[in-house]
Amino acid sequence: MYSGIAELMKNYPELQGLEDEIRHAVEVIAAGFQKGGKLLLCGNGGSASDCQHIAGELLKGFASERKPGKNRRRDLEKSGVEHSIIDGLQEGLPAIALTGADALCTAVLNDMEPALLFAQQVYALGRTGDVLLTISTSGNAENVKNAVKVAKAMGIFTIALSGKGGGWSGENCDCAIIVPANETYRVQEYHLPIYHAICREVEREFFG
Repeated sequence: MYSGIAELMKNYPELQGLEDEIRHAVEVIAAGFQKGGKLLLCGNGGSASDCQHIAGELLKGFASERKPGKNRRRDLEKSGVEHSIIDGLQEGLPAIALTGADALCTAVLNDMEPALLFAQQVYALGRTGDVLLTISTSGNAENVKNAVKVAKAMGIFTIALSGKGGGWSGENCDCAIIVPANETYRVQEYHLPIYHAICREVEREFFG
């Protein structure tokens, strides 16, 4: 168990002090999925791309084969879905990047306080038992802070993936993974292998 994290620690020994936090993030995200919850993701700039990257790894196969389960396959067959379609499908885990809704983004910019972009989506989409993963290299992005405040009020577990000492998110999220770097590009370089390890471990929990 957690071979992906062990590999991460081997390849990036400077991250060994974060092993417990990364394991905690895996456990919370997996538990949320087990209970029917979803993972919400938010961040800005390069971190917005990371959010979409994570969602992409979870919504389809990543490191494991994810053929439709017997029960779901049977339901699709009963509904008349062709085998050629069923055979091509992969099981997914419900992850939503709050960074790609162009129409909503422009509506918020026009009609609301722009820093409420992520908070509005958490408020509309979030439910108790979900998990919010925030990515901010400084931990101080205002729209991320607002999302965390709304999430915590709604009973949504919050995870910070950050650097530069963690900032506000590092102090206020339920779980904080703060990489040992200060330059934005270096923080982002550490974030990718960390969230790949998280995705691998969560995937293994469900698909072996």
